[in-house]
Amino acid sequence: MREILHIQGGQCGNQIGAKFWEVVCAEHGIDPTGKYNGDSDLQLERINVYYNEASCGRFVPRAVLMDLEPGTMDSIRSGPYGQVFRPDNFVFGQSGAGNNWAKGHYTEGAELIDSVLDVVRKEAENCDCLQGMPLFGRRDWIWDGDSAHLQDQREYPDRMMLTFSVFPSPKVSDTVVEPYNATLSVHQLVENADECMVLDNEALYDICFRTLKLTTPSYGIYFIGNSTSIQEMFRRVSEQFTAMFRRKAFLHWYTGEGMDEMEFTEAESNMNDLVAEYQQYQDATVDEDGEYEENEDDYEQEG
Repeated sequence: MREILHIQGGQCGNQIGAKFWEVVCAEHGIDPTGKYNGDSDLQLERINVYYNEASCGRFVPRAVLMDLEPGTMDSIRSGPYGQVFRPDNFVFGQSGAGNNWAKGHYTEGAELIDSVLDVVRKEAENCDCLQGMPLFGRRDWIWDGDSAHLQDQREYPDRMMLTFSVFPSPKVSDTVVEPYNATLSVHQLVENADECMVLDNEALYDICFRTLKLTTPSYGIYFIGNSTSIQEMFRRVSEQFTAMFRRKAFLHWYTGEGMDEMEFTEAESNMNDLVAEYQQYQDATVDEDGEYEENEDDYEQEG
């Protein structure tokens, strides 16, 4: 059996992760106590991909939940499926990080990451054949510092590191340093993640309010597609980053936590390269007729 180790972090990542587990439990017929109450043998088929089977017939999600403050963990524990998780797999700090990516990567997160890796290592060692580790989180939240540590460790280089990353939008949040946090996170993702599923908060906002006419949208499952149009989201964040970085706005929040200004320059360059690569693929054309004629000539020569 090929198992998956699920990791979720930060307020957004844990809220999305909590909804994710509600859906998975419903699909497999698992109730909030971890007991199987389904009505089909198909629900138990391959259930070990996401669950560990414990004593008394309970199924426990193979999940690690982390944050730099306890509030999110308390919210999940008091939620509808809060008791289904293994208590030891809640890893959290006490101080938070105040929307500062550098605190998550250099100070507060650095102190927590060893505890997170211990739980990840324990779960991975209990797997027969670990397939991969999906990470749920929001790119402008401080958990990205922790996720960068997880990706840097690379204790499992032959296993896929897949992230589901929510990118910020000024329509949804008024945190002024979101462009910094998002760009610094992209800098880490480009270097370390094997695959990144991008969720654009602004696009989700527009879908909820303009298309679905939802005044108070809740968490749910959205279709994820890939096209070169995603560059518009990267371009938007990059322009916001450049406008702030040119004036060194709020830079002392980050340098005060041990960051070097050169890291901002490198992150900005990586983001611009990413936008340019998407633009290159968008502008690319395929000469289908030419390819067909070439293949036809090869066929005639072989004949």
